This record gives sequence, C-alpha cells and structure tokens, in this order.
Amino acid sequence: MITLIGENLAEVGMSFIFEGPVEECESCRFKASCVDSLEKGRKYVITNVKDITQKCNVHNEGIVRVVEVELADIDAFIDSKKAFEGSNISFESPSCDIDCIYYDLCFPDGLKSGDKCIIVKNLGKHDSGCAKGLSLTKVCLRLHP
Repeated sequence: MITLIGENLAEVGMSFIFEGPVEECESCRFKASCVDSLEKGRKYVITNVKDITQKCNVHNEGIVRVVEVELADIDAFIDSKKAFEGSNISFESPSCDIDCIYYDLCFPDGLKSGDKCIIVKNLGKHDSGCAKGLSLTKVCLRLHP
C-alpha cells in the first residue's frame, strides 16, 4: 500500500497506528493516496521510503513523504490452548476487567475481537502469571488481508 507520512517519520521499520483522517484531509487532493487506503485503528509498518515529497499542512514539518506500508505483525497474549505456530485463529481478547501491566498485550492496539489472524510465532507462555489466573501465551499475530 502507498500512503504519505510526515517526512521526519518516514523510516523503514517505523510502525504506527492509523487514527483516521483529520478534517483538513477531506478537501486535500492527496486524500485518496494518503488516507483512503488505510483502516482506522490498524497498525502499519513502513516497508519502503520513496524520494517523493509533497506539502502538507497537517504535519508539523509541512512536508510528507511517499512510503509503502503493510499491516504490521502484532504481539499479543492469547489462550494457551490455541497458541500453535501457523494456526489460523479468530483473535479474542481475554475476558478480563483488571488493568494490569500486561493490558497492552491482552488488548493490543491494531487488533479487534473477531479479527482473523495467523500465528506467526509462539513467543512463550506467560510465566509471570495472569492476575486473573488465565493461562496465556505470547504470540506474534498477522492479520489475514
């Protein structure tokens, strides 16, 4: 996918969560190539930076650069019974209302309940123990396109 990003942020490997367009984007002539291909709430990683820049009033530096992005892999905790590398799963956050230090892995940015994912890598069982007593394993997930 092609998009535009602030020149100071345009670096291969940099990831970001797309929070949606701002009001100024609606009348911009680059809207279709900048924000229309991105989905709000998804995590993307920059895979290539082009030598093309444009002026943009939204970004602090006033310049955006053309970049190629793809959906980023996301680390998350899932039920240990489902943590098999190469498996296809429907991501479900654990049933938990405790705000602990692992919250970001149980409810990771870029994933929504019901998302179809493949388990790219099993990163190991949650050894520190879940505050709610759940058996969780940390995995690297890739969204199905």
